[in-house]
Amino acid sequence: MVYDYYASGAEDQWTLHENRFAFTKILFRPRILIDVSKIDMTTTVLGFKISMPIMIAPTAMQKMAHPEGEYATARAASAAGTIMTLSSWATSSVEEVASTGPGIRFFQLYVYKDRNVVAQLVRRAERAGFKAIALTVDTPRLGRREADIKNRFTLPPFLTLKNFEGLDLGKMDKADDSGLASYVAGQIDRSLSWKDVKWLQTITTLPILVKGVLTAEDARIAVEAGAAGIIVSNHGARQLDYVPATIMALEEVVKAAQGRVPVFLDGGVRRGTDVFKALALGASGIFIGRPVVFSLAAEGEAGVRKVLSMLREEFELTMALSGCRSLKEITRDHIVTEWDSPHPRPAPRL
Repeated sequence: MVYDYYASGAEDQWTLHENRFAFTKILFRPRILIDVSKIDMTTTVLGFKISMPIMIAPTAMQKMAHPEGEYATARAASAAGTIMTLSSWATSSVEEVASTGPGIRFFQLYVYKDRNVVAQLVRRAERAGFKAIALTVDTPRLGRREADIKNRFTLPPFLTLKNFEGLDLGKMDKADDSGLASYVAGQIDRSLSWKDVKWLQTITTLPILVKGVLTAEDARIAVEAGAAGIIVSNHGARQLDYVPATIMALEEVVKAAQGRVPVFLDGGVRRGTDVFKALALGASGIFIGRPVVFSLAAEGEAGVRKVLSMLREEFELTMALSGCRSLKEITRDHIVTEWDSPHPRPAPRL
């Protein structure tokens, strides 16, 4: 049940496959005979300096993967010098994650029907030292995740959604289908709209990242609405099936943002080469989700550290072999895509 929850996507899982496969449609145009003896992968995100443009996406209920759950992920992110985003539906609270020690952390927010719950949660995240809110905007209803329906997915009885424990919203009832889908239907506000993005800015001074943008139209509205950044995301292909892979939607969103806010990407990043491709298409950084929960399940904190170091080393190697010494040297000219003309021969299907 837990594996299926982490691994699966919505309905036919076409987008789930496409999130990965679309990266094979982008090839490199490496530049040679450049001194790559020193490579600088550092960057700043919303003014915070991090060691590399690889960050941790919010993934729910990490104690299902490993007893230390979000504690282990937080320590691994901090050790790697990067940002962790904590899910609203974490099995550890904002205060517990803050107690693991220093680190730059963002908080992913779902907007509940009861706005007092939302305001309280945002205040707690601020007090716990979280530096930004990642507002998930693609989930007025939960996507149809058929593995969860089949398994009658529910949070194991020994765990709770820790951020909501004191509000009687921490438990998930058993259901004839997905317990999470029933929970969302009962608690999450389907009326969420752009005016709520404005409202959020009245209750917090934290920068707001809008997570779940896939079109130029919404990118422009997000900028106008005062978003500090955009995360191009299809929710790990778990919401609307047959939306494009995020790497395919990225360039459209970047062009629409016109450099006014940074644009980030999550979905399908499994290699350092994927990170490079996203940056070449204009992303300021990427977030990884499933690689974190799977490495957490395998080896706890050490597993998450390992996945971050593997991606870091692969990305550094890709930069060196492409002739890029810093992130600003990674350009659109370092790649060619299947949708560029003239068409290169497509990469073989792996």
